[in-house]
Amino acid sequence: MEETTFVKNEKILNQKTLQNIDIAFNSPYKDWSKEIKTTIEITLAHLDQGNVRVSTPTTNGWQHQPYLQKAILSYFKTQNIVANQNPFLFYQDKIPSKFVNNKNTSQCRIVPPTHVRYGAYIGDNCVLMPCFVNIGAYVDNGTMLDTWCAVGAGAQIGKNCHISGGAGIGGVLEPPQATPTIIEDNCFIGARSEIAEGVIVQKGAVLAMGTFVSQSTKIYHRDTGKITFGTIPENAVVVPGSIPSQDQTHSTYAVIIVKYCDEKTRKKTSINQLLREL
Repeated sequence: MEETTFVKNEKILNQKTLQNIDIAFNSPYKDWSKEIKTTIEITLAHLDQGNVRVSTPTTNGWQHQPYLQKAILSYFKTQNIVANQNPFLFYQDKIPSKFVNNKNTSQCRIVPPTHVRYGAYIGDNCVLMPCFVNIGAYVDNGTMLDTWCAVGAGAQIGKNCHISGGAGIGGVLEPPQATPTIIEDNCFIGARSEIAEGVIVQKGAVLAMGTFVSQSTKIYHRDTGKITFGTIPENAVVVPGSIPSQDQTHSTYAVIIVKYCDEKTRKKTSINQLLREL
């Protein structure tokens, strides 16, 4: 696809665009008009350049854009499975690499065999160790994606985060009403952790190695004894654990908020700052 430049604005998803996306989503490709095809191509270019996002932070919380998930699913209809010609990083896919023909406008480090699909946005000063970023994902400035981590379709990663080795940030495209997983600014996700099913990890949270959080995972607040679901609070320090059943016959998995971030915790999770500056 040809490189396209847009000015960021709030009118990209105007009513006509939304109508065209709906038509594309609900009809076979052979029935699309030229206008419908152009709408899908332009919408994906906007996603690729970070001008629109599957979910957007606002003063009233995160605003979900299901039409963009419909646009991504419709884009698959336009593509055939093709093999790339790079012997170092061979793939055979419907979606091309974001960096096809060495077109990379972001100021970041990309260590092979990293693969970022077209339609994902990568901000400036990011460090991508060998990892995978799926279509529709958004990775903001200064974030490190460590070795063998994966960022799923439509997932949102904030500024200056560290997603550690082998961690998985779950993606979602279908159904379009399903909200994406969100990691806000300045978060640390420990190695081999998995955050999925539209969970929100709020700013500054630190998750220990091997922490698994879905919408059904109990989040136990040690200081209050309260149990919540779906959102890790701002600056929370979270470890994997378990909660005993009422009859004491068994325990079920839970994540435990053991404290909230202090300077000592921040220093431990900032050890890769040197790597970002090299």
